[in-house]
Amino acid sequence: MNKKDWQAVEQARELFNLGEQATAEEMKQAYRRMCKKYHPDRAEEADKKRYAEIMCRLTESYELLMRYIRKYRFPLKPDKDTLYDPEDWWMNRFGDDPLWGRKKR
Repeated sequence: MNKKDWQAVEQARELFNLGEQATAEEMKQAYRRMCKKYHPDRAEEADKKRYAEIMCRLTESYELLMRYIRKYRFPLKPDKDTLYDPEDWWMNRFGDDPLWGRKKR
């Protein structure tokens, strides 16, 4: 990624108030929370246009973050220098995944 792409990702991250290491689920929750807050149907008549612009910006930022995480690749085996417990390594990568992670109670 070039500098312009990184700046766009950083701006999207700041828009949703996400940490430097956010999961896809945290991104989705932040997007939904902001959409509920700024949806034009919830605005006063005078603010509808401004809320519509904010919604467009939110959607563009969310789509950018989703494209970024789809393209992001990470190794599926630990480095030789890394001392991971195999279960910790797996849970760090797939712990939130409903198929591969721990069952939610």
